Amino acid sequence: MTKLLRYVLLIGMICTISIYSCKKGPQGDKGDTGATGTPGATGATGPGGPQGANGNTGATGASGATGATGAPGAPGADGTTVQSFLLTNRSVSLVGNTRFLIPAITQDIVDKGVVLVYFRTTGSTIWYALPYAEDDRTIKLTDYGVGFIDIRANFSSGGLDFRVIVIAGTSLTGLQAGYPGLDIKNYTQVASTLHIIN
Repeated sequence: MTKLLRYVLLIGMICTISIYSCKKGPQGDKGDTGATGTPGATGATGPGGPQGANGNTGATGASGATGATGAPGAPGADGTTVQSFLLTNRSVSLVGNTRFLIPAITQDIVDKGVVLVYFRTTGSTIWYALPYAEDDRTIKLTDYGVGFIDIRANFSSGGLDFRVIVIAGTSLTGLQAGYPGLDIKNYTQVASTLHIIN
């Protein structure tokens, strides 16, 4: 046997012995957890989804209860037409009636209207309603008819002015109902309420 052959056989035997003599050792301890890696970049936003269908319309709520009816307003005077006449520097007599002509007093006024009369001393600004009484003197409207008024005084005097207001379409009661609180003895209030200018 040559030297070379012996040498190869020797090596082969060593290798065989080494293979059979090697055994698996016990498992080693688990290593430490490695550090967390850097987060990756955020991905691009995906396309929006389609718009959803509109929801159904809600049911209409029930109607509220009807409110209470308000109180009726005060009734106005029924179709009143007002005319005013100023008679200046007139005289009255102690004997009988003193008659003044007022063409605006028609039969309709006599039947369904009102005639108010006020007087003052000529040059004064204060009006007094008829009938009027002061001390021993009295003056009043005794009558009116188509085209006239009659004034009676218990004295004779000149220098008196008379304001005659002719109101169509209402009675005295209707006038006061149409204008609650109206004091017909107060000429200033009557003139303001009925819009008397002259």
